[in-house]
Amino acid sequence: MSRPVHFEIHAADPERARNFYSSVFGWKIEQWGDIPYWTIVTGDDDQPGVNGGLLPRRGPDPAPDAPVHGYVMTISVADIDVAIAAIEVNGGTVALPKDEMPGVGLLAYYKDTENNIFGIIQPEER
Repeated sequence: MSRPVHFEIHAADPERARNFYSSVFGWKIEQWGDIPYWTIVTGDDDQPGVNGGLLPRRGPDPAPDAPVHGYVMTISVADIDVAIAAIEVNGGTVALPKDEMPGVGLLAYYKDTENNIFGIIQPEER
């Protein structure tokens, strides 16, 4: 079975996107060499998860009412209300408001500063 091992965020303004994800989720984002590409470390290697990259978008930004046209990555958070507040204060906007998924947890979808859609989930305690 094949598993995802890397993700990439496309951004019209990579610095703005870097600030957004660093501020909201605490990700470590650093430029890789002399090219316009940044590596994203989302957590410690001994924890489940995946790391990624950030790069300049090629082509126009997604329209605000555009359908999802790529994968949606969902990020686990300890407190969804704290995450929502951080997202909104850092320029993110709601795509689908917080809702309860019975047996799963609280889930919401947001757009980052580059109009990319991502999910956040506060898993139900087991």
